Amino acid sequence: MFGIGMPEMIIILAIALIVIGPHKLPELAKSLGKGLAEFKKASEGFQQSVKDEVSKHEDVAKEPSLQAKEASATLEPHAESGTAEEVKSAEKKNNLHA
Repeated sequence: MFGIGMPEMIIILAIALIVIGPHKLPELAKSLGKGLAEFKKASEGFQQSVKDEVSKHEDVAKEPSLQAKEASATLEPHAESGTAEEVKSAEKKNNLHA
């Protein structure tokens, strides 16, 4: 545990008992335990959210058909409005951005 052996732990506890006192030590230990539990819960939540985001990006990368559908959806509004020249220029712009 953090590279601290049993003799070091006993010395730290003895100093804490002398400095803090026997009446406040249980309260301090209780609040320290609660703080560590909250930290552990928050870190697990963070790790889970990172894993979820990574899996979302992996799923999107595995589905090229979804990207093709999105690209065709962006071309359709240009095709409905304007002349053939406007549609061709819009397609060229979309191809340059892709």
